[in-house]
Amino acid sequence: MAQPKSMYLRQVTVMLGLIILCMTLLGAGFFSLSYRYQLQEIQSTLDRNAGFISDYASVALTEGSSLTDKDFVNYIQSVVLLTDTTVLVCNTEGMVVCAAGTNWNQELLTSGEVSIPAWATNQLLSGRSYSGMTTFDGIFNTRCYVTSEVLSPLVRDQNTGELVSSNVPTGFLFVANDATSVMEFLQHTFQLFFITAIAVLLITLIICSFTVQKMVDPLKSMCSFAHRFARGEVDVRITDYKNRNDEIGELAAAFNAMADSLAQAEQKRSEFVANVSHELKTPMTTIAGFADGILDGTIPPEKERESLQVISSETRRLSRLVRRMLELSRLQSSERVAAQEQFDAAEILLRVLVSLETKITEKDLEVETHLPHGPVMVWGDPDAVTQVCYNLLDNAVKFASPKGLLTLKITTKAGKAYIAIGNQGETIPPEQLTHIFDRFHKADSSRSTHKDGVGLGLYIVKTLLNTYKEDIFVTSENGFTEFTFTLSEV
Repeated sequence: MAQPKSMYLRQVTVMLGLIILCMTLLGAGFFSLSYRYQLQEIQSTLDRNAGFISDYASVALTEGSSLTDKDFVNYIQSVVLLTDTTVLVCNTEGMVVCAAGTNWNQELLTSGEVSIPAWATNQLLSGRSYSGMTTFDGIFNTRCYVTSEVLSPLVRDQNTGELVSSNVPTGFLFVANDATSVMEFLQHTFQLFFITAIAVLLITLIICSFTVQKMVDPLKSMCSFAHRFARGEVDVRITDYKNRNDEIGELAAAFNAMADSLAQAEQKRSEFVANVSHELKTPMTTIAGFADGILDGTIPPEKERESLQVISSETRRLSRLVRRMLELSRLQSSERVAAQEQFDAAEILLRVLVSLETKITEKDLEVETHLPHGPVMVWGDPDAVTQVCYNLLDNAVKFASPKGLLTLKITTKAGKAYIAIGNQGETIPPEQLTHIFDRFHKADSSRSTHKDGVGLGLYIVKTLLNTYKEDIFVTSENGFTEFTFTLSEV
């Protein structure tokens, strides 16, 4: 069996992974921005210095000086001292004629003629400028940022009379700056960022561990309670976290509510089993007693017919009990509600009234109806509503006083139809009203006088109406009891 993955380890890993990802993206963006900024600063400085030297050289060449004159060399050396750069000047063939600075290979330059790489001079000869990071094949001691300019004399424009570049190359100028300082800056910055990132990760790990542990501990505790509850300890409840005003508190409250509900369900199941046992035991004991009495001669022959009638009556009662239990099981196991349709509630109620005419006549009941003149069209399952009306009306007839009043009433209000069935008879005690829809519930006063009841009729009524999200109410006072249920109007 695979070991369950730890929620604590998973959450901490995810948090650290997110922090590492964020720090990596932040570092990459920061270093990229810093590198570009440093490069742009150096490039801008080199371009400005190269421009100054190029302008000076153009004027000098126009006046007849050469790139090796002392004044030009002194000017370049002054620029080098002020800007801490390295300057190389070469002729159009790439031979270095002047060099100043500290970052070039003096041994190479003093040993003989030194040429700028052809790929650089060819690019300038083609009319394109050159800039980049290079050592010029060992001319520079380290990698340098290099920019270039084409040196050419000035000529006077015939139209404007102004001096302009002749565009005839006399030589090339290369100005370089050591890139080591930039790389050292980035290296030190990276070290500082790395140390900061490690510190942030450690702090995050500590805080995340503490926070996740505070979240996981209640879940472990609740899991332990759930296992205990599953083992049959139905009295366990979570008390440590129920006062928390967060999701953990809500979960604890939900667990306790579930435990209370299951405990009540277990209690009802026990009561159901006990009631079923009692309801089955009574008729079976009666049947067995009379049958044994007939067989062993205890009951005289002249009373055998009467005993057989009792056996027959109890058998029918037992059959009704089993039928109602099967009907109840079918209702509770139904996975979907039957399709609803429109029908006339008044017609259903009158049809049920006609079906119970014999029982009503036997008790000489007075029937009083208060129904609308037209049809009362409602939504629902006609068969289910018929069963609801039959159970309620049958109960009303059964418990009505002889020659008493039986009432049927339908009213409509706010999109609901209210069907009320009442009877004159014994008042149901208030403490019984809250349990009247429970399974196998029968008022004590009715057990002896109505043995044919099994205490499931009203429970079935409640179950059917709940299926369609409808309500039922009961009132009982001053010898008049009335049940009222709702249906949705069309």
